[in-house]
Amino acid sequence: MQEIKAPRTSSKRRNKRDGTVLDTFSNKPNTSGIQGGKYKPFDNAALAKIDQAAQRILSEIGMSEVPTDVEELLITNGGQKSSGGRILFPKKLISNALANIRRKFTLHGRASDQDMIFAGHKVYVGTGGASPMILDSKSGLNRPSTIVDLFQSAQLVDMLDNIHFFSRPFIAGDIEDLFELDVNTAFACLSGTTKPIFTSAALPESVQAIAEMCHLIAGSEQAFIERPFLSLNINHVVCPLRFSAEACAVLKAAAELNIPFHVNTFGQVGASEPVTLAGTLAQVTAETLAGMIYGWCVNPNARMTFGARPMITDLRTGALTGGGGEQATLMAAAIQMAKFYNLPDTCIAGATDSKLPDAQSGFEKSLAITLSAQAGSNAITQAAGTQASLMSASLESYVIDNDMLGAIMRSVSPIEVTDELLNIANIAEVVTGDGHYLGQSETFARMRSDFLYPEIANRQPIEQWEKEGKNDIFSVAKIRVQELLTKAKPSHLPESIEQKIRSKFQIHLDRYEDA
Repeated sequence: MQEIKAPRTSSKRRNKRDGTVLDTFSNKPNTSGIQGGKYKPFDNAALAKIDQAAQRILSEIGMSEVPTDVEELLITNGGQKSSGGRILFPKKLISNALANIRRKFTLHGRASDQDMIFAGHKVYVGTGGASPMILDSKSGLNRPSTIVDLFQSAQLVDMLDNIHFFSRPFIAGDIEDLFELDVNTAFACLSGTTKPIFTSAALPESVQAIAEMCHLIAGSEQAFIERPFLSLNINHVVCPLRFSAEACAVLKAAAELNIPFHVNTFGQVGASEPVTLAGTLAQVTAETLAGMIYGWCVNPNARMTFGARPMITDLRTGALTGGGGEQATLMAAAIQMAKFYNLPDTCIAGATDSKLPDAQSGFEKSLAITLSAQAGSNAITQAAGTQASLMSASLESYVIDNDMLGAIMRSVSPIEVTDELLNIANIAEVVTGDGHYLGQSETFARMRSDFLYPEIANRQPIEQWEKEGKNDIFSVAKIRVQELLTKAKPSHLPESIEQKIRSKFQIHLDRYEDA
């Protein structure tokens, strides 16, 4: 069997005019924080109708199963209790909150050029999920994921330029205690990458522990508050229209400790949300606003995002499906609702139903992520690595999806038009001279700055590809994963800080070189 080799990515080319060798990737185009917002599935009239419906749901139907402390705080700020015991959000409370909720904040990286600005239509793409399984590279079968899998996925993402943030993708199934799971999940993320982190917590005590860990890394509590590099995903509702007591306690702890958090509503069309897409958007908007209003009541300066996540249900089976055209459009519409309120947002796109990083995976992910990026979501989670309707993830998928995300983000980038770039004089020179632009100095200069080249996607001539074994992208990705993990840093935490964390908490992850 012919040896499979990953394609070279540090290609150098020779300038035909002066013979100099050019590193084609020394100045790659930026793919982070590109301005989206061009795709708008709703017109202004439709947006207003969805908003009116969402406000009616909150003010006339309200939320149930509201914890006592949440109820008291909401009523203190203008909420009401119905005769049926539900908490209602009068329109005055809604409008007051929407007028004052924080519109902009930055989630920082711990290395240069990694910051995420949550505002407007700036777009960033990253990982995500809570997959209980991983596609094992050696066996080709799915197995329960572990803390080492989580750490290695963070290490990979740290080296993949087109994945901008690391949102916890795996559940560490080898840790049973909830507190230890939360602490070790955060530790594995912080140790594995310097990129901005989204993680989660099941307990308010876990939030306090995660905050202490972040304060140690930042140098102090104030230093972390000024430059936060970790945020929490919080699913505050059990759809339809019920608060989760546990998640509300976590949200309150995050808001009080000044940890940024994402107010996520994960509902399924035709199951926990109405079967019509318009009805789902109204309900999921109301549910998400309920969480944001509560977060604002806890801390008026809380850094939080509108995380409406309406998901399509395959009504033949009742299973979640993330790969269809309806899903892509529905998520883009939810993003547009966030922009209607001028709120920072996060979304899910890329939750393919395919079990492998194959053609189905590629077209389902590309469609959903492209529409979300064009709609201008600030943070597209599940955009890399995710497989099997969020039930599994693959290390190889991170490497493949890195190429896909680069291409998608380049498609979102605007085409600049200036007299200098039109350069009519240069056109005249070429057509009366060489007859082609290949030898022009500007062509070579822009070859590096204006075009993003794939890391592993194959652009070889057919003959060369056949000669080298006709390798598919999955095979090549397996090789690249091992190459990257071999050169990954053992930890991105200073040894002294890591020792303090290990002495304070029960850390299950061994030092990587000993793992």
